[in-house]
Amino acid sequence: MKKSVSILSKRITRVNHMIDRNGYRSNVGIILLNKKNEVFWGKRIKQNSWQFPQGGINPGESPKQAMYRELTEEIGLHPCHVEIVGRTRDWLRYEVPDQWIKREWRGNYKGQKQIWYLLRLVGRDSDVSLRTNVRPEFDAWRWNQYWIELESVVEFKRQVYYQALTELARLLNCESHEINNYVKYNRIYVQKMNLDTTIPANHRTK
Repeated sequence: MKKSVSILSKRITRVNHMIDRNGYRSNVGIILLNKKNEVFWGKRIKQNSWQFPQGGINPGESPKQAMYRELTEEIGLHPCHVEIVGRTRDWLRYEVPDQWIKREWRGNYKGQKQIWYLLRLVGRDSDVSLRTNVRPEFDAWRWNQYWIELESVVEFKRQVYYQALTELARLLNCESHEINNYVKYNRIYVQKMNLDTTIPANHRTK
């Protein structure tokens, strides 16, 4: 019993070190492209929801180091399999509903603040492995159009997905049809889901 309490205490201390004074845990998100500018889309294990790879930044890690670690742990890719196209200029934040928060995190945890990386796969599709980790994140994956269907994303993450995709789209080799797709996407989701399209000053392209 004492051993269990000690382990829980260490876990809580570690979590507290990763949460900032505003209650946000540092995290990275990954948008992985193929040659067609399609994105890796992973199905959460035993759930009917889809998402991009993401994970917490451990104490002492840089966002880039955390990104490479999560890339390997969640989808089995290594730095040699990808190239970095770019990243968001600042943190993007979302709040997590109370029912989604682990019991030991409650009280000082509010949500996630994320640096999002845009990567391009230079390896092969067969290099992807969802069973690298003993506790896999995904049980299926596919390539999806860049402007993903937000209905398949858990509701409280939709705003930050919209922000990340919109900010990083400027780094794509966009042709006219990509721009038209964005205009259509923007019109549908901003109205349908009441998304905030305001881009913070430090996110605007100069």
